[in-house]
Amino acid sequence: MTSLVLASASSRRRAFLEELGVRFETRPADVDESPLPGEEPAAMALRLARAKALAARVPGRWTLAADTVVAADEVILGKPVDRDDAGRMLRLLSGRRHRVVTGVVLLSPQGEAAVEEAVETVVAFRRLEEGDIASYLATGEADDKAGAYGIQGAAAAFVTEVLGSHSNVVGLPLEIVVPALRQAGFEVANPT
Repeated sequence: MTSLVLASASSRRRAFLEELGVRFETRPADVDESPLPGEEPAAMALRLARAKALAARVPGRWTLAADTVVAADEVILGKPVDRDDAGRMLRLLSGRRHRVVTGVVLLSPQGEAAVEEAVETVVAFRRLEEGDIASYLATGEADDKAGAYGIQGAAAAFVTEVLGSHSNVVGLPLEIVVPALRQAGFEVANPT
């Protein structure tokens, strides 16, 4: 079986596919991740996942792309531009619920969308003290993550509730991806 093309530089997405035993090649796609005026989080996540899949596509091979967006109310929080921006985002998320939306696109070898779906999870943070934020920013974990945090790292201590898919918050909703890859003919181990 030919390997999958993963249109992502995300170490979290690579780790998921490795854990699932899927053979893949990483081909990060450089696309403008700016939201369009008035764009809803799910529409944005799907648009970016689609753009990444098309940019990384290798004709004749399956291509998987995902994009994760964090939204507090209707404010979309992308990747922070610097540590000050990351601190702003964490203060916005402090003591409240927010949405994490991941758009997933799986293109067939012919370039047709076999899967195009957005998965939403609600995450609640405890109230963060300035010391919590400063300590977390010092880890560097916030630097390249939507919403300035990774639930799989030190920010797990901020989370009081997850309503929905945990793997979605990490960046790849396995409840969508695993069946889609199996349907496409990939041998996929059961996730642990």
